[in-house]
Amino acid sequence: MKKSPKIALIGNPNAGKSSLFNSLTGLRQKTGNFPGVTMDKLIGKWKLEAGDDAEILDLPGIYSIYPKSVDEQVVINILANPQHPDYPDLAIVVADASNLKRNLLLFSQVRDLGIPTVLALNMIDVAENQGIVINSVKLARELNVEVAEVNAKKGIGLNGLRLAVNKTLETGFNSNDSLPMEYSSEMVDEIKDTYGDTDDYHALLWLSEHDNLKQFDAQQRIGFDKIQEKYGWNTQNAQSKETMARYAQLNEIVDNCLHEMPVEEEATNSWTDRLDKVFLHRFWGYFVFLGILFIMFQAIFTWATYPMDLIDGGVASLNEFLKSQLPATKLTDLLTDGLIAGIGGVLIFIPQIAFLFLFISLLEETGYMSRVMFIMDKLMRRFGLNGKSVVPLISGVACAVPAIMSTRSIGSWKDRLITIMVTPLMSCSARLPIYTVLIALIVPEKSTLFGIFNLQGVALFAMYLLGFFMALISAWVMKLLLKAKERSYFIMELPSYKGPRFAHVMLTIWNSTKAFVFEAGKIIVAISIVLWVLASYGPGDSIEQAEITVKSQNPTLSGIELDNKIAAQKLENSYAGHFGKFIEPIIKPLGYDWKIGIALITSFAAREVFVGTMSTIYSLGGEVEDESSTVMNRMRAEINPETGKPLYDTALGFSLLIFYAFAMQCMSTLATTYRETKSWKYPAIQFFYMTGLAYVSAFIVYQLLS
Repeated sequence: MKKSPKIALIGNPNAGKSSLFNSLTGLRQKTGNFPGVTMDKLIGKWKLEAGDDAEILDLPGIYSIYPKSVDEQVVINILANPQHPDYPDLAIVVADASNLKRNLLLFSQVRDLGIPTVLALNMIDVAENQGIVINSVKLARELNVEVAEVNAKKGIGLNGLRLAVNKTLETGFNSNDSLPMEYSSEMVDEIKDTYGDTDDYHALLWLSEHDNLKQFDAQQRIGFDKIQEKYGWNTQNAQSKETMARYAQLNEIVDNCLHEMPVEEEATNSWTDRLDKVFLHRFWGYFVFLGILFIMFQAIFTWATYPMDLIDGGVASLNEFLKSQLPATKLTDLLTDGLIAGIGGVLIFIPQIAFLFLFISLLEETGYMSRVMFIMDKLMRRFGLNGKSVVPLISGVACAVPAIMSTRSIGSWKDRLITIMVTPLMSCSARLPIYTVLIALIVPEKSTLFGIFNLQGVALFAMYLLGFFMALISAWVMKLLLKAKERSYFIMELPSYKGPRFAHVMLTIWNSTKAFVFEAGKIIVAISIVLWVLASYGPGDSIEQAEITVKSQNPTLSGIELDNKIAAQKLENSYAGHFGKFIEPIIKPLGYDWKIGIALITSFAAREVFVGTMSTIYSLGGEVEDESSTVMNRMRAEINPETGKPLYDTALGFSLLIFYAFAMQCMSTLATTYRETKSWKYPAIQFFYMTGLAYVSAFIVYQLLS
């Protein structure tokens, strides 16, 4: 059986590489991991000939084969190692035709590595609008490779690219005879004798980048250091001289193949320049950004509510239907209250994820996202973040799950990791029911500030501000503690503004939603089932005895009131209840009893579970719509058995508010952190540092106010 060729898409950032990947593969793509690296790779299928598919690999954007960041190191670890499982049979180097000279530097390096190469000239229309005319036939002859003109966004020129790829695969590769720099042939021969037969440019790349290449062990790297010392090889000087020599060659080629036509002055002042005068303005730039964020919030908070309610109602209806049709057994309870409820907890996030990535994709496709990162970078960098951290942090006010997923746009691993770790401190919508109940208990409703603002509204606003400032402070601390060899740079070429291609937008939404459902979703469902088991079973016959005890102690009760009393007693006797009693000495300094302890445990499934848990504990009935007010009334009437005074006083109320503001009690967020970092270490750190922060802060608040 004929092996499918492996083709790598390589190019500078913003050259249109990902757009070309989407055009070539459509939905015939999947997400995986680069071997040994916690970073996503996109793989797709592209039909080259009848019945013959090629495997397309979309590599991160790079400017040269000498890496300056973690994602660039991923690319070089592939290109420098012919034994790597992702080493390509052919490379398509995607070049921005409006910036040809700079893009050809990377092309010349890839070609000289001996990889069969096709040059895809993208954004020809942008170049023509700038008066740039490229003779691609002459350019192909000068570079000795196949050249294809494409418009990746519109899917134009793909047949020509297919012909160029097929021809290159058939004929092989003809490289230039010599490399454009001076080096010792004896040194290269020693590298080949020591580390294996290869071409000269691979040998020089190994020598320069051996510390970044995973194919070499510590002893081999020491050997490279000795070769450098023996021949007086200075990597930095060698790379600088190589770059200058390549540009000298490329200048001559570009001059022969490119012609610049005169353009009118009005055309030179393009829409990009006009819009940037507003979007990058020191004042109006922030104003426009805040306006766009307001629209995003309205979409995530308001528009997503309707499909989320439909999903929630659909799952509830399915549960009711199954309970009415299936026998009342533990297996039925596991299916409905465990498995299906867990699946519902996954599906209900889909609208928020879809709306968030709709906006993010639109902002990226149009070129505006780069402007946001540019204007915000200076402010965010003081706290260990960068401009690309803005969108995830703001999105965390809606839900931390899609917000953490959106950190993929952050190139620096250190900055991205800090953003992931602090985003859950932003007060998400799941905290809102808790804030509403607790603020109503401890803050007077009718009091006003200066006769204008309701104090409860001010308190709610303060909780959101508290989360934001704590996220910045935590990021600053992590900046000091987190040691990383990688230096954080914010180098970005601002692309021209373009109309979004909605097929690409929908593809982004599909991939993001699918990744959440099938990756983080598996963990969420599993933990939901575990929590159901802990709340449904207890040691010995304690669960069965709970019903007998309640009925004997309350002979006059019946109906919903009796059922709620039984449910509360069963919960107390369950493993979750026993654990609540077990942790009571730990949470006692915060003013909490075992009942609140159970709510803290069940809130791990989702913070909003707090209200439902308190409702069950306090034997409450009524409709869901009335649940919050009923919970408040019952909690307000709860008496502290030690003092004889109301349990939920100012000290306990603010202690709970602070705890829920800072604590990590969302398994879906932890699952998403695992999904994005590919390691359980970071979710564990996130859980313990946020829980510790919540505990200490709640302790201080309770002790000061009590």
